[in-house]
Amino acid sequence: MTSGKSLLLKVILLGDGGVGKSSLMNRYVTDRFDSQSFHTIGVEFLNRDLEVDGRLVTLQIWDTAGQERFKSLRTPFYRGADCCLLTFAVNDLQSFQNLGCWKKEFMFYSDVKDPERFPFVVLGNKVDMEQREVGTEEARAWCEENGCCPYFETSAKDDTNVTAAFEAAVREVLAAEDQIDHALLTSTIDLHGNRKTSRTSCC
Repeated sequence: MTSGKSLLLKVILLGDGGVGKSSLMNRYVTDRFDSQSFHTIGVEFLNRDLEVDGRLVTLQIWDTAGQERFKSLRTPFYRGADCCLLTFAVNDLQSFQNLGCWKKEFMFYSDVKDPERFPFVVLGNKVDMEQREVGTEEARAWCEENGCCPYFETSAKDDTNVTAAFEAAVREVLAAEDQIDHALLTSTIDLHGNRKTSRTSCC
């Protein structure tokens, strides 16, 4: 059973230029792939409505320019993000090695309230390419060492795991929000249980 109100979630795609962030966004939202797509300048975003586990969600996907010269244009848009999709290309080792830098940049400029619980999903894109420079186990190991992020190997060209990756991002956000709601509920119960103590400690 679905709830009537749609939840707006902001998701940021981050990673080196040329790893296929725009192609992933366009494949997911418009179900199209353009092999002649150009590098993003600054930021772009598209919306898609979906239902995940009975929840109606409007996913606002922000695609950012990966080149260093666009850093000042992209970083202001990190604020207010609910999830970050760290993206590399499996045929580009350098893009994989730069994931840590992208995560640090995001955490620095996004001003998230609870850095330890903020949801990241890692995408190894371009699995349709024959020549790989990053193995699946190597990528999974990085995810384990960096907060146990979910990992998906994707192809915007072949539409491999694209929907699954974005839906996983939604589930990560919903799970994080459920944890916060549970913590708030628990603290409210504690306050009621210690009402007198709470009042005296306010002074």
